Amino acid sequence: MFTRIKTRRSFEDAVQQITRAIRAGDLEAGDKLPSERELATLMQISRPTVREAIKLLSESGVIEVRPGKRGGSFVASDVVPRNLVAEQSDLRLAEVAGVLEARRLFEPRVAQLAALRGSSEDFDALAQTIEAQRQAGDEREQALQLDMRFHLQIARATHNSTLVDMMAHLLGQLEIARDMSLRDESESSHAIAIHERTLAAILSGDPEPVDIAMDEHMSFLEQIWERESGRARLRRTPDFLLPYAERV
Repeated sequence: MFTRIKTRRSFEDAVQQITRAIRAGDLEAGDKLPSERELATLMQISRPTVREAIKLLSESGVIEVRPGKRGGSFVASDVVPRNLVAEQSDLRLAEVAGVLEARRLFEPRVAQLAALRGSSEDFDALAQTIEAQRQAGDEREQALQLDMRFHLQIARATHNSTLVDMMAHLLGQLEIARDMSLRDESESSHAIAIHERTLAAILSGDPEPVDIAMDEHMSFLEQIWERESGRARLRRTPDFLLPYAERV
C-alpha cells in the first residue's frame, strides 16, 4: 500500500499515497494507519514530513488523530476532498484526449483478462461498489471516487500487479474527464447502468461481450469529453481505436 517516495515532492507524495489508498478502498473509515515511524520507513522519508502530511489530512477531515496508548491516526472519512487529489492539477486540459486514447487501447484488454482470471471475491467487490454507487445518490464526490474504485477493481481482478499500477496511474490522469462525466443525476445513473452491464459481461467470461461492454464504457466518457471540450476527433481514426460496432 505504501512505497518508497523517490521525488523531491515528498510531502505531496505522502499525502497522495494515503489519499489514494482511501479512494481505492484499501483503507476504510475506522482503519488505523501505520505509525509515523512505520510510514517514514515504508516511504523512506523523514518523520517530520510524515507528521506534516498527517496534519494536513487531519485538518481536511480525512484523518483523525487520537492521543493515548490506543491512539494513532485513523481514517475518519471514506471520501477524499477534491482539493487533495493532486493528479487533477498535473494534467493540462489539452492532454486529456491522449489519455482517453490510451485508455481505449488498454482497459478493454484488462477487462478481458479480469474475466479470465477474476475470482468470486473480485466479482463480489465489483458488485458491492456498484451498490455503493446507488447508495451514494447525488453525493458527487463519493460517486467519482466509487467510479474510480470500480475500474481499479477490474484491474485487480487480473491478479497482475503491473496492470494494477498502470491502471491507477491512468485513472489519476482521467480526473478532469471523469469530473465532467458525473455532473448531473442522469449521467450518474447512466454510469451505474454501464457498470452493471460491464460486470455482467465480465461474469460471462466471454471476451466478445466484454469488448462490447467496454466499448460502451469508453464511448460514454469520450462523447462527454468531446461535447464539453469542443475537441472532436477530426482525423481518420485507426481501426483499433474505432468503437466495436464500427470495427465489425
